[in-house]
Amino acid sequence: MKSYALLGAPKQLWPDDLKQQFLIANRTGDLVIGVDRGALLLQEMGIKVDVAEGDFDSLQKNELAEIEKKIADIRYSNPEKDWTDAELVIRCAFLDYRVSHLTLFGATGGRLDHFLSNLFMVLKPEFNQFAEKITLIDQQNLISFYNAGKHLVKRQLGYEYFGVVNLTKVLNLNINGAKYNLAKFSSANPVSFSSNEFLPEKDAFELSFKRGVVAVVQSKDINRFQNI
Repeated sequence: MKSYALLGAPKQLWPDDLKQQFLIANRTGDLVIGVDRGALLLQEMGIKVDVAEGDFDSLQKNELAEIEKKIADIRYSNPEKDWTDAELVIRCAFLDYRVSHLTLFGATGGRLDHFLSNLFMVLKPEFNQFAEKITLIDQQNLISFYNAGKHLVKRQLGYEYFGVVNLTKVLNLNINGAKYNLAKFSSANPVSFSSNEFLPEKDAFELSFKRGVVAVVQSKDINRFQNI
């Protein structure tokens, strides 16, 4: 079983097919988690929510009552908590429901400090074991995480470019089978190798490194005139 969760980033940063992805999750029996107002927004889209999590301070009493009436597993958190919303979702999905993969929507937009917290959470020892099973998706980007080793990174439908970012010290980082390859790169500081591209004849590239944690950001351009 996989899991899909909606956090609190602005609606304009949601992927265009967000509703469809959650409807598919309902049909396939995957776990759907709504965080705070995200639970209400999912319900308003006709999505069945399995778990609601948050302090719910952004909801009116009648809105919270609607959530409590329709969702069996509701987890109330203290606003002054030690865990971020995304970290609470990770704990719920992997530790309680034992899912095989978690996709987070609404985790990258809005406040920059929130985004950075969600980007770096896989570096914490208690969450690093799940790093390669977590994906962050917004309107323009798909972010996946990798621990040391050799990986085949597959191109996801609709994404034209990718970037490779070492989030920690990295040793012997290699990119092979892409438009721009990289060999035996090491650094004590984070570096973003951006604007790389998949080769037309290949749907994947090879990523390998001996030490560290790396994020791969698959991205696409958005028509800047689409909302005018």
